Amino acid sequence: MSLMSYLMVRAPARYSTSAGSRSRASTSTARSSGIARLRRIALAEGSAEVSYWVLPSSRGRGVAPRALTAFVSWCFATLGLHRVELNHSTANPASCRVALKADFPAEGTKRSEALHDDGWHDMHLHARLSTDS
Repeated sequence: MSLMSYLMVRAPARYSTSAGSRSRASTSTARSSGIARLRRIALAEGSAEVSYWVLPSSRGRGVAPRALTAFVSWCFATLGLHRVELNHSTANPASCRVALKADFPAEGTKRSEALHDDGWHDMHLHARLSTDS
């Protein structure tokens, strides 16, 4: 499967109208691997937050870092963004590995920033700049 096939995935309908979703890509293939989307978009400020998920059957194969790298490169080139942030729970080390593999350096920890089903979570903040090599 090509990199664009990894990036251009069709999500289940329940995810296509999620609050804050501004980007959804699809392909003609019937198989989904996951989705990458932008949230908290501020075009005038050149910034956005990227979020993603990958189906369990596609995890551990490098799908997420490759898709994020391609998607964020497109965001810089096409949307003119300068900064894209990625946040994940400190309780999710796999997401930290994905962020680092996709060239999102860690910038810090936001304490008790996100309410999950099991309570408040500290969140790691990662970001890529359009000027990063």
